[in-house]
Amino acid sequence: MPELPEVETVKNEIAQFFGKTKIVVIKIYNRSLREKIADGIESKIAGSDIVNYERRGKYILMNLNNGYSLVWHLGMSGRIKLFREKNVELVKHDHIVMKTENGVLVYNDPRRFGLFNCLKTDDIKNSKYFGKMGIDPFDINFDADYLFLHLNKKKLPIKVALLDQSIVNGIGNIYASEVLYDAKVSPLRNANEIKLDECAKIVVSIRKILSSAIKNGGSTLRDYHKTDGSVGHFQNLHCVYNKSGQKCPECRCNILNDGGIKKIVQAGRSTFYCDILQK
Repeated sequence: MPELPEVETVKNEIAQFFGKTKIVVIKIYNRSLREKIADGIESKIAGSDIVNYERRGKYILMNLNNGYSLVWHLGMSGRIKLFREKNVELVKHDHIVMKTENGVLVYNDPRRFGLFNCLKTDDIKNSKYFGKMGIDPFDINFDADYLFLHLNKKKLPIKVALLDQSIVNGIGNIYASEVLYDAKVSPLRNANEIKLDECAKIVVSIRKILSSAIKNGGSTLRDYHKTDGSVGHFQNLHCVYNKSGQKCPECRCNILNDGGIKKIVQAGRSTFYCDILQK
């Protein structure tokens, strides 16, 4: 599933491609995504102008001049494709086509775990998608004190806690492992054992890793592609994720003795770490 860097990359590409533009028509060929797309939603969208774009957590928002916002979630395999030509030849799994004055957006999703909706902009904050969403990692109020406060009562591994979108949004399995490696904190420790100074390191690492991933267009491991079909490049900079048995970049240990990067399963998700550097 695309995480914050991938979603931010796609959002930025859509914004740069379209800018402020009028939606001429939207056609929905398959309403059975993660949630069924409501009948008549097209009438709220066609003829309106896109005035700005946002990312909230792992969601992309397009805010319209009529008081509504389009909400997109890419799910496991969703992809947004952009075209300048007006007549686009559709392929299998192209479920939504949105034509604007500046080009065409096509939403393709083989697994159909993605989401598309249109909500009143004023209701977005308290909607079922965002009402319980935690702080954004780049919010000025996301600091060591905030993280320490929210981890203090969590009797679960710190790696699992970082995946909790009600604490901090946008971090998924890939970046949680990379962040803890960068902060030199073991994913085996309980969240309520993490000290304030360690929270400060984790906050710095979160912003560092996410910023680098955004700069490199995100991580392409399986389904994720950018809007032009190209792949991200941050997977080439992963230190531990999906590298079990290998030597981590900063370790001077003997891989023949300690086995290199470890892989375990926490809350049903794979975790990768170095038990020499991460304590």
